[in-house]
Amino acid sequence: MNRPSLRPRAALTVLLAAVLVLLLPYDRLAPGDRRTGGADTSGPGPVAGVPSGFFTGSDATGVRRIAGAQAWLGGEALTVGHTYLPGDRWSNIEGHPALFVPWARWKADRPGRLFVLNVPLLDRSEEGLPDREVRAGLRDGAAGAFDRHFRTLGERLVAHRLGDAVLVLGWEMNGTTYSHRCGPDPAAWKAYWRRVVGVLRAVPGQRFRFDFTPSRGRDAVEWPRCYPGDDVVDVIGMDAYDQPAGLSFEGQVTEEYGLGHHVAFAAAHGKPVSYPEWGLFRNGDNPAYVRGMLDWFAVHRPVYQTFTDYCPHGVWGCAGNPASARVLRRALGSPAGP
Repeated sequence: MNRPSLRPRAALTVLLAAVLVLLLPYDRLAPGDRRTGGADTSGPGPVAGVPSGFFTGSDATGVRRIAGAQAWLGGEALTVGHTYLPGDRWSNIEGHPALFVPWARWKADRPGRLFVLNVPLLDRSEEGLPDREVRAGLRDGAAGAFDRHFRTLGERLVAHRLGDAVLVLGWEMNGTTYSHRCGPDPAAWKAYWRRVVGVLRAVPGQRFRFDFTPSRGRDAVEWPRCYPGDDVVDVIGMDAYDQPAGLSFEGQVTEEYGLGHHVAFAAAHGKPVSYPEWGLFRNGDNPAYVRGMLDWFAVHRPVYQTFTDYCPHGVWGCAGNPASARVLRRALGSPAGP
């Protein structure tokens, strides 16, 4: 399948905005010195007004850890709660009170909080299924074989007062990690996504938003080949960790199907962007990457962004990244260093 064409004017406008983050001096947007990652105490952080969260774990313990991250930041910046359904079996993909009740309480405690839930599209999610099984599963799903599981999920979310959740369906579908990957049959994958959205939208009381989120770059398949259509997507996200080794933030913007392509594609389709997962990875304690991402958010104003905070990605739950911690803490909370 050919790459979707972008409306020239929209694509040009957004690509120029993407370039802006690379051309402006970093002291215009970023919290601190580009070379040292030192804390800058002047003015607000650059992501003020962007709904932000830390992913600190999926269960009740993860919910409680949000308060610790918030205290570390020294402010009230974390308004996004992000978690994942286990993908090992269908009964877990349907959701359980043990998962939903703590998040529902967290959301109800303060008006304006946003709940984001990653939803696997197939069971045995991380068991390395061969392409033939993935292809069969996608086709079965597109034909309605799994409708009842998603109907149950939607009903349970509504019952737990989470009916306005952002649902990240089949995330990182352009890779090979998950059984819900797109590569074995993009046409079936898109048809299946459409089917699932239809089932969930039919649940009484729901106000779900659906987030299409590939991983940054080409990975195993070009992610635009998996895009299921504007009528069944509300947000176009991207998971954007600091990898591979040696790739600068500027390279992450300009690489094939990278950050620049992401915002251009979203603009051409009239959709806002999100960043459900980002964090340190292959390049160690890298404040230039963290600063680059924060500047990116300041320019492109995502619906939400969630920083992954466990080793090796983290800065609060992972003490080995102090320079990056200073930059992130300055942007989201206290001007003091950790």
